Amino acid sequence: MSWKKFIFGVAVGFAGALLMKETLATQPISAEKALKLVKESFKKHGPISGSWIHMQPENYTKHNVPYTVYKGGITRHLNGNLTQYEFFVDSKTGVIIDILAI
Repeated sequence: MSWKKFIFGVAVGFAGALLMKETLATQPISAEKALKLVKESFKKHGPISGSWIHMQPENYTKHNVPYTVYKGGITRHLNGNLTQYEFFVDSKTGVIIDILAI
């Protein structure tokens, strides 16, 4: 094998890896992973009794900043009362954008 072919092969492999990294970085996380992250966060403050999430991302604006989010809900018992929360999770990072008690 000549050095030119070897160097060309390494360059093509490196370029392919960079392209794949960029493609994967722009992919949204799955709705299941987003729900898991929210549930783990809520469980730090006590048990939860139910949860749900919309599988399709939607647009959401907070403080005039647009986000693409997954919307879902968590139910828990606090002091004998059933309390429900609606949450919005950034579909790219998994960061909780907003939580509303409903």
